[in-house]
Amino acid sequence: MLVPLALAQFICSFAGSNMNVMINDISTDLDTTVQGVQLAITVFLLVMAALMIPAGKLTDRWGRKRCFTLGLGIYGIGALLSAFSPGLGILILGNSILEGVGTALLIPPVYILTTMLFSDVASRARAFGVITGMGGIGAAAGPLIGGAITTGISWRAAFVFQAVVIVVILLLSRTIVDPLPPDPTRPFDVAGTILSATGLACLVMGILQADDNLTLTAILLAAGAFFLVWFFIHARARERGGREPLLSTALFRNHTSNVALVTQNVQWLLLMGVAFVVSAFLQVARGYNAIQTGVIFTAATAGILISSLAAERLTRRHAQRNLVITGFVVTLAGIGVLLLMVRYSSNVWAFAPGLLLIGLGLGTMLTPSVNVVQSAFPEDQQGEISGLSRSVSNLGSSLGTAIAGTVLVAGLTSPEHAYALAMIVLAGIGLIGLVAATRLPVGAATHRR
Repeated sequence: MLVPLALAQFICSFAGSNMNVMINDISTDLDTTVQGVQLAITVFLLVMAALMIPAGKLTDRWGRKRCFTLGLGIYGIGALLSAFSPGLGILILGNSILEGVGTALLIPPVYILTTMLFSDVASRARAFGVITGMGGIGAAAGPLIGGAITTGISWRAAFVFQAVVIVVILLLSRTIVDPLPPDPTRPFDVAGTILSATGLACLVMGILQADDNLTLTAILLAAGAFFLVWFFIHARARERGGREPLLSTALFRNHTSNVALVTQNVQWLLLMGVAFVVSAFLQVARGYNAIQTGVIFTAATAGILISSLAAERLTRRHAQRNLVITGFVVTLAGIGVLLLMVRYSSNVWAFAPGLLLIGLGLGTMLTPSVNVVQSAFPEDQQGEISGLSRSVSNLGSSLGTAIAGTVLVAGLTSPEHAYALAMIVLAGIGLIGLVAATRLPVGAATHRR
């Protein structure tokens, strides 16, 4: 049962990064710009982040298996629509909207089912190691696989590949049985869904406008903060009135989970931010094609694969807190190497050492962070915390593409300086994650049932 769940996480992460190496091909074929492709990538990640919390709640109402299957179907339709899109608008509809909605529906069940099926810390760490490892590999290998398909066939064939994988997952998932029956009477907070989604959308879109219109950026960021505050006030009011909110405010009273969520957000922000910056720089500034750009990312893929495969052994030997701290230190070292090596060498392989370190660092801490968050709550709250956890991670992914991409695109007239500035910004955010990791308590991954 773990195979289709891990494949589902793989293809969703793949979708978030494989377009990075198609920037030139898509912009030429669809007569758009680098900013247009960046918008499509960011909106995909944003839709996932905005809908992951309500989708997590729907798993209780509709059932985890049903949400998983429905999400796969919507995703597959979006992939095929993207493959035949005549313009940027249809690409955004298929890739950014439909694939985003499908991912939001299918990912929470992946983590809920894993938490329910693996009760002890060691086996759960092994399962999460496989799933998050496949997610990290999907994000890191996306440029390589997408680049090979784009160069060998067409960028459109990369979306057909996604649809084929979805069919395989649907066939493999037929044996999955939902551990708990759905509860159709479970209330659903529509107003909370609208408020949270609007707030997150305003925040990310505000960052995307930073290089064009600072006034609009300020307005959107203020609106995002306003709607998110309104969301929490609304949730608190429903709780006081005895009604179930979209997201229980009690989830945010768990210090361990709060800190681990911050580390999750930063991890995915770094992964997607680095992927977009390096991919765009290589294609736009140095003229590499899709497959050349993808090959360079094999270093990051190898790093994530190596450290993810060691997740269970590392969990048995080391505290979760120490693994997350180590992961951030290694990742920041990788960003530093990327800055130094690329500055003093024009050889494309100068990117490999830094990307390898980043892959090793991220792979080391992805599993512990997820394990800490999921294990901090009992089974009856797994729907909520899984949705929140995945939303925070995908928000990090969209922020990574938006923040680093905006810094890079704004300075493409001087690409070397823009690349350096974008990487420095990512390093600064990584330091925030490292500080948060030091606040994790030792032995945080064990929940008393």
